[in-house]
Amino acid sequence: MTERLTIETLGQKGDGIAHVGGAAVFVPFTLPGEIVEIERQGERGRLLQVETASPERVEAPCPHFGRCGGCELQHMSDSAYRAFKRETVVEAFRRVGLEPQVADLVPCAPHSRRRAVFSALRVDSRVLFGFHEALSHRIAPISTCLVTVPEIANRLDFFEKLAVAMIDRKRELRMVVTYTAAGLDIAVSDAARLDDKLRQRVLSLALAPGVARLAIDGETIVEPQAPRIDVDGIGVPLPPGAFLQAVASAEGAMAEIALPHFGKAKQVADLFCGVGTFTLRLARRHPVHGVEFDSPALAALDHARRGIPGLKPVTTERRDLFRRPMTTKELNRFDGVLFDPPRAGAEAQCRELAKSTVKRVAAVSCNPASLARDAAILVEGGYKLLSVTPIDQFLWSHHVEAVALFER
Repeated sequence: MTERLTIETLGQKGDGIAHVGGAAVFVPFTLPGEIVEIERQGERGRLLQVETASPERVEAPCPHFGRCGGCELQHMSDSAYRAFKRETVVEAFRRVGLEPQVADLVPCAPHSRRRAVFSALRVDSRVLFGFHEALSHRIAPISTCLVTVPEIANRLDFFEKLAVAMIDRKRELRMVVTYTAAGLDIAVSDAARLDDKLRQRVLSLALAPGVARLAIDGETIVEPQAPRIDVDGIGVPLPPGAFLQAVASAEGAMAEIALPHFGKAKQVADLFCGVGTFTLRLARRHPVHGVEFDSPALAALDHARRGIPGLKPVTTERRDLFRRPMTTKELNRFDGVLFDPPRAGAEAQCRELAKSTVKRVAAVSCNPASLARDAAILVEGGYKLLSVTPIDQFLWSHHVEAVALFER
């Protein structure tokens, strides 16, 4: 049964919202003010037709728009898109009672994402390779990608051929492809068991030009060149599957906002430091203590900082900051703290920070909701929230990064 609705506003994930009998109905790919025809299933509606379009509606540039779940906001004008992402951050802070100065969105260009996560699944005699559809385990096959760097977008056929060779009969295969200074780093998980015949076949495929490393379920199969990334002119070895900011320009923007905040600080702690995205940049001016739970990431950071002239002392510590956050006493020896946690945020760590004497804090986050919650903890503990800057790193999606600066 079809229904005709008027879209009133946008939800946090970019879906249009209408109300029927007082209940919200979420309709993807719609905009406020539009009159649409939908087919409803519970609280979600499937768009059938836009009867009256918003003036902010534009033609989506990607032929896979509407099926591929990665870029759900391509139908929005650039101005509406930027306003939506900024408002997402504003609203997250508003919900916890904070109204900070929120800057305009730092934009992200097409063909700039250096990391992509592909999936492959055997369906009868076929193998589907691509990205997941929105809110689904189904896979949308793709022939192009407008957000990844050309070095990834131009090799989709090659990645699919690799996936077909390695796919298990029953499990979905996951392939993380990262473009590095040495070439493509390909990390595959949930592959078929590698017998000698399959190993040789995969090895011959992986020796293709431009492949720096292929790892399958944690085992490096071939590595013609060790993958390295550039962090402020410092080459950092990239462990298989290690966390990396998806867009290099976004990473640079985060650093440009966060690092000057520490001024002449004598000691800075970088929490959830990973391979040293911010640690190495900070070490240009400050002694830094990097804390991270992932051992290979810490080893990469330690390797990168050795022999670099002019760096201030860098120390590292392996620690699970979710289970064992740095204590107030430990934090008090630092003038500044930067933290860049996973989506869950740094609630336990912020409770210790809120009781500390640390003068300046910079928070980098991929989740406005957890960032706002953590900010409220710091503000309640006596910090002033100076600014929040939204940064676009996942173009045409509802996801938005942000950097927040605090001063005791």
